[in-house]
Amino acid sequence: MRFEKRTPQLRLKLEGWRSRFVLGAIAAGFAVLAGRAFYLQAMHNDFLQAKGDARYGRVLELPASRGPVVDRNGTPLAISTPVESIWATPDDLEEADKAQLRSLANALGIPEGEIRQKIDRNDRQFVYLKRQISPDEAAKVMALGVPGVFQQREFRRYYPAGEVMAHVVGFTGIEDNGQEGIELAENARLAGESGSRKVIKDRRGHIVEDVESLRTPRAGQGVTLAIDSRLQFLAHRELKAAVQQHHAKGGSMAILDARTGEILALVNQPDYNPNNRAAVTGAQTRNRSVTDLFEPGSTLKPFTIAEALDSGVVRPDTMIATGPGSWQLGGWTITDTHANGTISVAQVIQKSSNIGSAKITLQMPPERMGTFYRELGFGSAPQTGFPGEAKGVLRPWTTWKPIEQATMAYGHGISVSLLQLARAYTIFTTGGELLPLTLEKRDARPIGKRLITKQTADEVTRMMEMAVGPGGTAPRAQVPGYRVAGKTGTAHKAERGGYAETKYRASFAGFGPVTNPRFIVAVMIDEPQGAYYGGDVCGPVFSSVMGAALRMMSVPPDAPATGTINVQAQPTPMEKQG
Repeated sequence: MRFEKRTPQLRLKLEGWRSRFVLGAIAAGFAVLAGRAFYLQAMHNDFLQAKGDARYGRVLELPASRGPVVDRNGTPLAISTPVESIWATPDDLEEADKAQLRSLANALGIPEGEIRQKIDRNDRQFVYLKRQISPDEAAKVMALGVPGVFQQREFRRYYPAGEVMAHVVGFTGIEDNGQEGIELAENARLAGESGSRKVIKDRRGHIVEDVESLRTPRAGQGVTLAIDSRLQFLAHRELKAAVQQHHAKGGSMAILDARTGEILALVNQPDYNPNNRAAVTGAQTRNRSVTDLFEPGSTLKPFTIAEALDSGVVRPDTMIATGPGSWQLGGWTITDTHANGTISVAQVIQKSSNIGSAKITLQMPPERMGTFYRELGFGSAPQTGFPGEAKGVLRPWTTWKPIEQATMAYGHGISVSLLQLARAYTIFTTGGELLPLTLEKRDARPIGKRLITKQTADEVTRMMEMAVGPGGTAPRAQVPGYRVAGKTGTAHKAERGGYAETKYRASFAGFGPVTNPRFIVAVMIDEPQGAYYGGDVCGPVFSSVMGAALRMMSVPPDAPATGTINVQAQPTPMEKQG
């Protein structure tokens, strides 16, 4: 009481309404805050959720494993292996000291300056430091504990057969998308579909909570090719050796199943290693068998004769005067390599007479020959689905002059791909039917399109068998133990609107065994040096590949194991049937 008397200010009291007002104001403030909190958290939480997600929520992509590519026997040609990519957030990485950056650069095997260049960019919140390294290498990098550095699981494509399968399978890019070959053609099937999951990360990028899986990754589908790895390796080895032996610019080879039209091998030179493409050029990655065109030369003569026989214009024993080896037509000179005189239609193929072929085709209307060439697939893509398929050049028959029709009879003035040429030869291995080609394995024989009669196919087959026998243009194409048939081709290389005098393309297309055809082999060597005739350059390649392929597949022999084959004494399949 005394204290109160000495300090009269303490005896002052607020009016009752004022205290109630202050209390009410405080209560109202709390009510507003509670209402606002309820509104934001219970009734309108989108804003806060969006802000939280923007700061800490992340949607991570889960890469899908790409489907495998295998050959017809299940041998893997392209497989995906898990790898890691190292990435960083520049803002956090800037906090690392010099020693940490130096250790990081050493672990990644890249210059320290390159890392600094990447993190100095102000417009990036995410940078890759190095992609597709092994899990062991990634573990060493992460063990350094450098702030702002993280790893991400990816898949890298690996090609077990290397350069042997390079032009068929192709390759993928850094994002695992197909760039060439089957990888590009079947990218939609092989790629699969990436998945995703939602996570929460702290400010340093560490995952603190796995919220939910948004989409499960779906692995890509596999592709089974018609290619036989054994035949592919064989063809690659022999073609490479031939190109080196003749110091050629390049070459191509195709092997078809003579009964189904399946592409069993497809090789080119020069080649490349799809697992290491650091110094690869565009010219190396081109599948020349499919994309490049050339004048087939005399390998087209069997089709000229086939159409003439089928239309009744000539018979195999019809005699054709080829004269002294040259013939004038409309101011142009058509020549043969030798003076053959008067020879039979069969000998036109055996001796490879340009004059004989020209005279025979001119007995038919241009429309007939033009339609036949078009039906053989010349001038249109083979429809295998392979990227960059060439259509070839076949001018409309309505524009042909007599000299053009004559030169096309022996493969000049028309351009085809090696695959188109090989396909056309199926009319001789199926008794007159043209087969559709496929790069994928077939379960049944396809329905072909009949273009000539079986009798005509057998008669031309005998002529081509004579071409690889004594007196023919390709005795070096013979295969001990088997009857084979084929035709050589030699053509000046088209260059700058004309023909190069000293540059040639040598070719050979054939099949075997004659009694029951199993394989079609077509070979082309680009710019061989020295010898350049198809029989000398490509004949031995055909012999080696065909012989090895037939023995590899345990095909029964149908001829003497040694010595030359007397074609006249051998019955054709037609004669065997009576």
